[in-house]
Amino acid sequence: MTSAPCPRSRRVLIFILGSGPVPAVIVIAIHTAGALGMFSAVAENADAGSVEDLHWVGANWSQRMWLGVIPQVAPNWLSCALLRFEINVRASAVLGFVGEGGIGLLLTQAIMTRKDWEEVARYMVLIVLVVILMDSLSG
Repeated sequence: MTSAPCPRSRRVLIFILGSGPVPAVIVIAIHTAGALGMFSAVAENADAGSVEDLHWVGANWSQRMWLGVIPQVAPNWLSCALLRFEINVRASAVLGFVGEGGIGLLLTQAIMTRKDWEEVARYMVLIVLVVILMDSLSG
């Protein structure tokens, strides 16, 4: 289960930087940086046998990492990166919907001020398609 970026850190950044897209981007970046520990956890679970085998045939450290570890962890790293991107898209839509910029702000403006329902539908379809695409790619 994933969580939205911390509202307290958003309040602190809004106090320092003012309201707008900059604090929202910084909050999403902080949240993503904290969640990227998954990358190191994936690398720690790599099978050490292939790395040892490469060591015994004379491979140096970079060759052992490139040929022994990266092929094992690359699919999981790609999956984690796409998952983070999907979470960031959803978080940016929510933060924009409350007035912090981005596609959520465009969606809110289309609903509240212009009542342009075709534009609202386009933004909603865009958000849903991006989330579905990222979810299917990360699977």
